[in-house]
Amino acid sequence: MKPTLEVLRVYSLLTIGAVMLALANDIFLIPNQVFSGGATGVALIINSFLGIPVGVIVLLVNIPLLAAGLFWLGGWRFLVRTTYTVILYSLLLDILRPFFEKSVTTDPLLYTLYGGLLGGAGVGLVFRAQGTTGGDDIVAQLLFRFRGIPVNSALVIINAAILALVGVRFGPEKALYALISAFASSTAINAVLEGFRPTRLVYIISVTPDQIATRIQTTTGRGVTYLSGAGAYTGRDYRVIMTAVQLQELPIITTIVREVDPAAFVIVSEAREVMGYGFKPLPAPPPSPQLRLPRPLHAVRRIRRKPRP
Repeated sequence: MKPTLEVLRVYSLLTIGAVMLALANDIFLIPNQVFSGGATGVALIINSFLGIPVGVIVLLVNIPLLAAGLFWLGGWRFLVRTTYTVILYSLLLDILRPFFEKSVTTDPLLYTLYGGLLGGAGVGLVFRAQGTTGGDDIVAQLLFRFRGIPVNSALVIINAAILALVGVRFGPEKALYALISAFASSTAINAVLEGFRPTRLVYIISVTPDQIATRIQTTTGRGVTYLSGAGAYTGRDYRVIMTAVQLQELPIITTIVREVDPAAFVIVSEAREVMGYGFKPLPAPPPSPQLRLPRPLHAVRRIRRKPRP
């Protein structure tokens, strides 16, 4: 029963994400000629020359990429989910398009921001289900496989090239709108993946760590961990307090430290994600294996066969 529910959950997220991404393009971006990166951006550029439906081009662009990913990258579950998302997204782009011939707004700020936010939220849901929307994601993996280019760097290069084509074909203004939409999209992706409750990681260096730790535990209910440290100047050993708290709890922590040891040293950093008791639960069942990323070719040692006697 649990595997069935997990499959249902995964494909529900993929479906909702594909629908949101298609709506973002059909309602806000495509009617106003706002170009996103990846396969959709390429499809919009080709559409401006040939008039072929955008969804058809997205599917045609992704077919060889999916085949290449299956052949060279492996990871059946990853590719099955990506294939499902790509096909559904491509179909929805053209099926929903007649219902939204005109954008709901002609204000550049509104359609770039809302298009980016809605599309980014959809992509975030797809990522949570351990799939992708194809296109530049697969190309980036292939560049890493054969050229050793880091995936993040490859994504930047690919999307920069697409935006450069947009600037040449439609003018720099359209490329600038695309950058605004991309920023909104990345913000929404991060919000979906990391949640809407920002978390902070606090390190406290004090001569009275026990008192501070006890106050934190009794006042906030948060767990505290001791880390071993030593001062480089004094040579004195310290027990550094580490604790993770919600953003709204941070003033409580600083008040406790100030009351117990005003001379304490406090470091506050942003935690991308915290899982465990009191925060986001650990994934259950465990997530499926991610796409295996092989080492760059230049880092792979050639195996020399010993001559036969």
